Amino acid sequence: MSKQSKNPKAAETVSIDLDAEFRDSNIREVLEKLDKELIGLKPVKTRIHEIAALLLVDRVRKQLELTAGAPSLHMCFTGNPGTGKTTVASRMSEILHRLGYVREGHLVSVTRDDLVGQYIGHTAPKTKEVIKKAMGGVLFIDEAYYLYKPENERDYGAESIEILLQTMENNRDDLVVILAGYKDRMDKFFQSNPGMRSRIAHHVDFPDYGADELVAIARLMLAGQNYRFSPEGEAAFGEYIRLRMKLEYFANARSVRNALDRARLRQANRLFTGAKKALTSTDLMTIEAEDIRASRVFLEGEPDEVPAGDAQQGP
Repeated sequence: MSKQSKNPKAAETVSIDLDAEFRDSNIREVLEKLDKELIGLKPVKTRIHEIAALLLVDRVRKQLELTAGAPSLHMCFTGNPGTGKTTVASRMSEILHRLGYVREGHLVSVTRDDLVGQYIGHTAPKTKEVIKKAMGGVLFIDEAYYLYKPENERDYGAESIEILLQTMENNRDDLVVILAGYKDRMDKFFQSNPGMRSRIAHHVDFPDYGADELVAIARLMLAGQNYRFSPEGEAAFGEYIRLRMKLEYFANARSVRNALDRARLRQANRLFTGAKKALTSTDLMTIEAEDIRASRVFLEGEPDEVPAGDAQQGP
């Protein structure tokens, strides 16, 4: 019997400085980093702050022997591509590590191909090897619904799911699993796999970005590579984003990154073929409107990027 059980009122005479616990945990810098590196996503950031607060308070409760059993930490992140799910998963792994809920705090990101084999006897060792790598940290499974393909009798995804379920239940103190994907498909996945649904404690939905937020993300991405828009270039990119959002395979920040990669190619070609050969750092850094407006989005009304991720896969 614990001290708390012997003397129920003993803990009432002890006080703990929660602010000091917060400072000592060093999770403040992780939360601040999350706020700085991700534009918008207020409901997501609020939920991550709430989870961090819950875990911090749980740790303090343990110090006073106010145990309530190990909290379930497995999560599901839902939303469209390019909404920051992998980035948030990485920061979540840091928070869990700093609060002592996982030993190492590393993130292992996988998809179905990393877990499921193509013949009998292949799936179990693949799944167990991934789990072994992720132990002590966070296993992030993107497009998790592709693990379950009931229409294919020769599919081995169900075997991988069964191994994951056992690990999620038996190793809750050494591994956190985060499932991710489109919300509607994850809902169907959970309907078909109630055992998986029952093990997920936290559901976080990632909203799409607005056009102004995507332009701000573009500025942040460019700054990280020592580039910047000219005023005319930024205005053109704002127009580009509003047009691109209406077309197929739009993937939020992922589409922004792809667009900027192509803009840099056009800028380099413009500088190389232009008459001006003595270039300043400003010339080399600046993305102009013509680097944006050469996109097929303006010229043909079509996306000029190759579909990636879910956009290429069937239901």
